[in-house]
Parts: sequence; C-alpha cells; structure tokens
Amino acid sequence: MASLIEELIITLKEEQELYDGLIPIAEEKTQIIVKNDLEALQLITEKEQAAVDRVTALERKREETIKNIGIVLSKDPATLNLQVLIDSLEKQPKEQQELASIHDHLKKTLHKLVDINNHNKSLIEQSLEMIEFNMNFIQSTRMSPGNNNYTKKAASVNDQTEIPGTFDAKQ
Repeated sequence: MASLIEELIITLKEEQELYDGLIPIAEEKTQIIVKNDLEALQLITEKEQAAVDRVTALERKREETIKNIGIVLSKDPATLNLQVLIDSLEKQPKEQQELASIHDHLKKTLHKLVDINNHNKSLIEQSLEMIEFNMNFIQSTRMSPGNNNYTKKAASVNDQTEIPGTFDAKQ
C-alpha cells in the first residue's frame, strides 16, 4: 500500500508541474488572441496540446494507481477520490499531509486555468462575432443599390442632372 501511495504522490506531482506550466501558456495565448496573431495562436495551441497529451497520460496512470489502491483497501475505485484517500490515511500523517498539499495546489491551479481558458473562449467568441459582423456588412454594401462614389466636392460622380445636353422632363 505504501508503494502505491508513493506512486500516486509522484504522479500527482508530475501532473502539478504540467498544470503549473500550462498557466503561462494560457496567459500567453490570451495576449496572442488579443493581438489576433493566427500563426502564433496555432503554435501556442500545438504547444498546449502537447502538454495536455502528457497530462492525459498521467491521468491514466493516476486512475490506474487509484484503482489498485481501491483493490488493496477493498473499496470501489469509482468512489475513491483524493479527498477520500486523504481522509483514510490517518495512520500515515506524512503521506496524508503531502497528498492534502498536492490536492489543494492542484485545485487552485485548475481553477486558475479554467478562469483563463473561459476568458480566452470569450475573446475568441467576440472575435468570431466581429468577423461575422464585418462579413455581413461587406455583403450588404455589395448588394445595396445605388452608387456611393463621391468626388472631392462630395457631389455624386454619376449625377445625370449636371451633364449638358440631357433632357429634363419636369421643365
């Protein structure tokens, strides 16, 4: 059991480091979205995806370790989470404290990442709305009747009443 707890702690510390590394990436992504730099956005997204892939692998390892701990403790692994595990380690205060510390740090880090990612999502949605607005505006100006060309004196270029030799039926 002790080796399983130790393996869990090592896995969680690795996850913690990866999540800590994702925060600056997410913050940089915010700046890139604001600048509307699509090339940099693609590069940062690839970098972010590589980190997420590593986190996913560690998550699988963590789930497997918790499953094994559940077998040793004769508990259903589906009901065994970090808080339950921390509470059950009363006889091992060192491991209990270490797991509690990692749990708290991961919780704070994940909350911060969620906030940054929600902000980034909002910025991207606003950007897409602006693009859609601009596209609709461009399409409506192309389809609108009339000529909107003006000279320096703001008179219409195609104003037919100014051209000599034209017949005015109102006279």
